[in-house]
Amino acid sequence: MRPSSTAPDRPSPARVRALYAMLTLVMLLWAGNSMVARAVHAEIPPFALALGRWAGALLVVAPFAWRRVIADWPVVRQHWGKILLLGLIGIGGFNALLYSGLRYTTATNGLLIQAAIPALVLCFDGLLFKARPRAAQIAGVSIAAIGVLTIILKADPAALLSLSFNIGDVLVLCAVLAWSLYTALLRLRPPIDPLSFLALTFAIGVLAMLPFAIAELRSFPLHFTPRVLGAYAYVALLPSVVAYFLYNKAVGELGAGAAGQVISLQPLFGALLAVPLLGEALHGYHLAGMAIILAGILIPAMAGRRSRQATASP
Repeated sequence: MRPSSTAPDRPSPARVRALYAMLTLVMLLWAGNSMVARAVHAEIPPFALALGRWAGALLVVAPFAWRRVIADWPVVRQHWGKILLLGLIGIGGFNALLYSGLRYTTATNGLLIQAAIPALVLCFDGLLFKARPRAAQIAGVSIAAIGVLTIILKADPAALLSLSFNIGDVLVLCAVLAWSLYTALLRLRPPIDPLSFLALTFAIGVLAMLPFAIAELRSFPLHFTPRVLGAYAYVALLPSVVAYFLYNKAVGELGAGAAGQVISLQPLFGALLAVPLLGEALHGYHLAGMAIILAGILIPAMAGRRSRQATASP
């Protein structure tokens, strides 16, 4: 595969900092998404949750996007296959698999499996586009993975022996593969307005989830309690409209490999959110793992900054 457009100009150092700040916010919102999905798994079946998420997100975006979609329609028709692929993988497939997996697996296993995303992004980027990761990126991924494992295993390597895996873990692994592929394939995104892209991919997500949700709700009645409505409101607005807009923009400017590094923050935020939301305690191994994860993210970021400075030098 080849990207459909030339690579963007290198962002300025100030812009790079802003993009990493955007990605940090995205990871916080997506960690909250996983928390909500686990919290309401007994009240909302997975495909119904995914359908409500994307239908709600589409309703929010549509009033602002429809004119832009019309203006972009000639380009959309030319690149409809790429838009359909990205929508099916990153909107439909990933969320259906993740929500389904979170019904059956533990939070520990889910975090452990999602820790593989940064490395898989680099692999897909290399396999599909011949992108060669920098040594600093490889080192950063490895270090951040150690930090994630430190949190998940509570700094006790022997805890690996007590881990068990089930169908939920397999589903989350498939979701991780889908998201890693989506991140790498974002360089194929056609040159249309970001809101047009969001609206079109959200619509694809709705259409993909609709038949599965209808079949699911025949045997799983949904009761619209305040808790259920609150869950739908959160997943439709913040992890969807806000987070996908920021993530797609950051990947477009930083590249898949650099943006993928920051995904290691998601399990870190998951551990932090578990304290107020699930009543879990914050221990020393949490702090140690967080420090290691941050080091793994900062190493390639700082190396990239030095590389940009050296390139800009006369």
